[in-house]
Amino acid sequence: MRLIIKIGTSTLTHPSGRLNIRLVGQLCKIISDLKNAGHEIVLVSSGAIGMGVGKLNLSSRPTDMPTKQAAAAVGQCELMYVYDKLFSEYNHTVAQILITGEDVQNELRRKHFENTVFKLLELNALPIINENDTVSTEEITVGDNDRLAAIVAVSAKADLLVLLSDIEGLYTADPKENNNARLIPVVDKIDEDILSHAGGAGSSLGTGGMTTKLKAAQLCTENGIDMIITNGENPENLYKAVEGINTGTRFLSKK
Repeated sequence: MRLIIKIGTSTLTHPSGRLNIRLVGQLCKIISDLKNAGHEIVLVSSGAIGMGVGKLNLSSRPTDMPTKQAAAAVGQCELMYVYDKLFSEYNHTVAQILITGEDVQNELRRKHFENTVFKLLELNALPIINENDTVSTEEITVGDNDRLAAIVAVSAKADLLVLLSDIEGLYTADPKENNNARLIPVVDKIDEDILSHAGGAGSSLGTGGMTTKLKAAQLCTENGIDMIITNGENPENLYKAVEGINTGTRFLSKK
């Protein structure tokens, strides 16, 4: 299976912005095990700005563009250092790819990006992709690594995209505000009713929300790729996703 895994800021870090060492260690161990089992994996990792906030000891996520980009520059170094260190313990080589919107919108540049990903997979490396937050002002404003993950899934001709989030999946209402909210385990059609269940933005250090995840699901399912939203606090959910065991919310593709 060719699997794209998107890891959100809320999964990588504590609310302070500091690395969640135990959780990230578990994730890297399980992802390494999945690679050892023969699966091809690409990571789309958020967290550069969030980790930069922690590294620079800022009190909160910055709101002005220069500080956001400075935090991203610091945080991206920290992020890749952590991934390289943890995956090296299981004899896996990581590769960093930073892209902007232009790289996926321009046909020639997108082709070069795709060729790089395919070659890295052929070499058994683990591509780790993030938006180039230090120069891409559009992404910082819009905040949509969920969409980036979907674009990567389509470009890489993936079998499955898993979005690791701070929520179990798609609910009938916001479970943080409504005790009667029910998890929707399977979505076979993204219609107005499903879209109506999306709330606002996500955590204070991240930039995504359910709306961006549903848009990612639309892109994936329209291109024959299943997508799962599941809680990143339980890394074992990755095993379930690969084995076809129900976890979180699975969006069925139009094959």
